[in-house]
Amino acid sequence: MKTKKIINELLVSAVANKVSDIFFFPKREETVVEFRTIRGVERQKSFPINEGQEIINFFKYSAQMDIAEHRRPQVGAMTFTADEQEYYLRLSSLGDFSDQESLVVRIIYGIDHSQYFMDEQLEKIKSLALRRGLIITSGPTGSGKTTTMYEVAKEMGENKVVMTIEDPVEVHEATFLQSQVNNEAGIDYQSLLKAALRHRPDILIIGEIRDAGTARLAVDAALSGHLVFATVHAKSTLQTVSRLEGLGIRKDELANCLTAVSYQRLMPSHEQTKCLIDIASGEVLKEAMEQEIRGEFIDWQKNMHLLQKGGEISDEVYWQFQQG
Repeated sequence: MKTKKIINELLVSAVANKVSDIFFFPKREETVVEFRTIRGVERQKSFPINEGQEIINFFKYSAQMDIAEHRRPQVGAMTFTADEQEYYLRLSSLGDFSDQESLVVRIIYGIDHSQYFMDEQLEKIKSLALRRGLIITSGPTGSGKTTTMYEVAKEMGENKVVMTIEDPVEVHEATFLQSQVNNEAGIDYQSLLKAALRHRPDILIIGEIRDAGTARLAVDAALSGHLVFATVHAKSTLQTVSRLEGLGIRKDELANCLTAVSYQRLMPSHEQTKCLIDIASGEVLKEAMEQEIRGEFIDWQKNMHLLQKGGEISDEVYWQFQQG
């Protein structure tokens, strides 16, 4: 019961502070617990190594993972309820070189309406989505990419079929047909994409374009008239285009299907978290696609300066995020 109480207190504290990940890391004779917040990774508690392993085992048991296996990587899932709100937890465990086990717990929050520094940015994405085609967003893990895609798709998806392909499903939305990658069962992004297109969705959300095959299917879906939202890992707005080229997509194909690319980050503002988006579309995007060497952003630095000057963000946040 003591272990269960400790876990409950950690999870309650985590969701109250909108923590994205809880880390349990072995450090010699103790297990350190850290939270990932908008401010970065922050140490919370530490437990004797044996007690820490008991906590990890309790999590693994609840997530239907093998508690006897401490070396091989494992993944699992469970739910947690706080204040009558259900949260989905994704777990990943891994042993180190000395067979001490670590655990990361990802907390999946519902589709709250995000706070944006500039509402017109979200409205611009919505207007661009009316043109259909492929809309790509980039940004680091935890930057709100999925929430932005879902917000736009939900508003535009009334009386339409909206399908998602994710690994894992991060936001549970009853009005969408959501599918999830399961590599152990041989269900990967590409097989799900092929099946999804047979369902004739009006809007398709791809959690992440990770390889050339997924990029090819996403482009083909957009070229065939679907509205496709997807994310890729890229360090800036225009480098998103370069990333797609690196995955084997030709310039002429991008010119025919790519409606917009964007980059976004979450950052603290007056005791709350807001999202800033940088968007490339139209002639600006067309010119960037034709160039061999591309820049980074469209209006990011300008908007960061405006936010700092207007007092929306602190000087510290400005210097932390000015380069994206």
